[in-house]
Amino acid sequence: MVALQIDDKKIEVAEGSNLLEACLDNGIYIPNLCHLKGMLHPPASCRLCFVEIEGSDHPVCACSTRVVRKMSVRTNTPGVRRLQKTALQLLLSAHDVDCKNCPANRQCALQDMAKLLKVALKTKSLDQLLKETRIDASHPFLDHYPNRCVLCGKCVYVCRRQHKQAGLTFARRGIDTVIAFYDHPQTEQLPCDTCQACVEVCPVAALLPKLEHTEQR
Repeated sequence: MVALQIDDKKIEVAEGSNLLEACLDNGIYIPNLCHLKGMLHPPASCRLCFVEIEGSDHPVCACSTRVVRKMSVRTNTPGVRRLQKTALQLLLSAHDVDCKNCPANRQCALQDMAKLLKVALKTKSLDQLLKETRIDASHPFLDHYPNRCVLCGKCVYVCRRQHKQAGLTFARRGIDTVIAFYDHPQTEQLPCDTCQACVEVCPVAALLPKLEHTEQR
């Protein structure tokens, strides 16, 4: 075990622990979307979990940083908050903010972070860039809502972790990137009708079981 300082709190964790997990496990919240506990190689794609570490000349992502002895970390400096606000505003500019009609309303990671960072859910400073496809209904058991999706990749990760093969993947590039269903014979063998792990892990209700299938269960 090694001691480290997080803001004004001293904690002890195993050396080499994931810094984001160390903070969350000790009641220190850092905004995050793309990380899941136990990830060996976090993607650090949401760019929300920035922290400042004493001795480093620039902020780093907590999810991809390992704990070392006598580390001193600041999670809520003006510089950190500025980066987090910018990242959240960019995510919201590509998000269909229709909270009252969303199943994730009041249980949404974006709502929680917007409240913490004092960011309006409907940003006026950036143009809204929504996808043309509102619902991808090509899967036999799942529907995907691209304009809710924040591209955190959790669904892809849990599917591959549980079944050794992902039925979901990232498709296209740049601002056109979407989560898509694999069109491959082997993916038809995945137990998507009973698994639902991708639905459970999605922070914004971008993946949902088809209504007719839900009614039959």
